[in-house]
Amino acid sequence: MRIAVTGSIATDHLMTFPGRFADQLVADQLHTVSLSFLVDNLDVRRGGVGANIAFGMGVLGTQPILVGAVGADFDDYRAWLDRHGVDTGSVRVSEVLHTARFVCTTDADHNQIGSFYTGAMSEARLIELKSVADRVGGLDLVSIGADDPEAMLRHTEECRSRGIPFAADFSQQIARMDGEEIRILLDGATYLFSNEYEKGLIEAKTGWSDEEILSKVGHRVTTLGARGVRIERAGEDPVEVGCAEEERKADPTGVGDAFRAGFLSGLAWGVSLERAAQVGCMLATLVIETVGTQEYTLRRTHFMDRFTKAYGDEAASEVRKHLS
Repeated sequence: MRIAVTGSIATDHLMTFPGRFADQLVADQLHTVSLSFLVDNLDVRRGGVGANIAFGMGVLGTQPILVGAVGADFDDYRAWLDRHGVDTGSVRVSEVLHTARFVCTTDADHNQIGSFYTGAMSEARLIELKSVADRVGGLDLVSIGADDPEAMLRHTEECRSRGIPFAADFSQQIARMDGEEIRILLDGATYLFSNEYEKGLIEAKTGWSDEEILSKVGHRVTTLGARGVRIERAGEDPVEVGCAEEERKADPTGVGDAFRAGFLSGLAWGVSLERAAQVGCMLATLVIETVGTQEYTLRRTHFMDRFTKAYGDEAASEVRKHLS
C-alpha cells in the first residue's frame, strides 16, 4: 500500500534564556521595546507535521512518500529522512525561500517568545499529486496534514477528482480556517483525524453534528490524550484503544503525529483498525518519553515486548510479522 503524507516540513530552533523576560521589560516603555537576550543553549530539531508522520512510518518500515515544500537548506534534513526509510523524491525545493522555521526562546519561568517563518511551505500549493502518483506507480491513500492552506485545499480537491482515498488531518491549521474550508476538506475523507478539542471545534465551525460528520467520512479517528483513541464509523460500534504504559514523560510534542504514523502504518500492513490504533498508541508512547519529535529509536524487540504487555499476545503476533 503506497501512502503519501502531505504536510509541513520545518526545523525548530529552541533557545534557553537563564533569566526572566519580565525583569527586562520597562512598564512605561513597552511601546518601544528593543531587546536582545544572551542565551545559554541552542537546540536545533527536525519537525513539521508531514515530516514527523513520515519519519514514524519510515522507522516502522512502511516507506511513506513525503510531499511538501522546502528550501535549498534541506539537504541534511533530507539525508536524515532518507536514512530512516522516507521517500523524499516528491519534496519540492524552492529556488528563493528557506525551509519553514520556528525560532523560540524560553526563560527561567517557562515563558516563551517565538516566531514562525512559513518560508517555502507556501509553495506546497504548486505540487500536483498526479506527478507524485506517476513517479511511484500510483497512490492508495493520501494523508493531508497541516500545511499551506491553499495546498491542503488543492490536494483535497485533486484526491476527489482522481478518486484517490484521503485522510483529513487539519491539526494546527484548524484555528485559522473557517467553516466552509473545513467542510470542503473533510467531505468524503476516508479518515478524519483530530484530538478531542479539535473534534468540538470542527463541529462548531462547520455547524455539522457528530452524526452528520460521520455520514460524510468513512472513519472518524479521535485521539483522547492519556485515554487513548476512539474510532467511529456510521452505524457501527466505536473501536476504543487505550495507551501503552509510559516509562517516563519527557515531552508531549509530536505525540499526535506519532500516533498517525503508527495508525497509517497499520493500514499499510492491512491489519484491523484496532491493531492499527494500538501500533499508533505504542509509537506515541515512545515519543512522549523522548525530547524531540524525531529523536526516538525504534528497537524491534523492545517495541514488541512493550506492545505485548499493553495489548496481549494475539495482537503482538499479528503486528510482529509486519515490523521490520
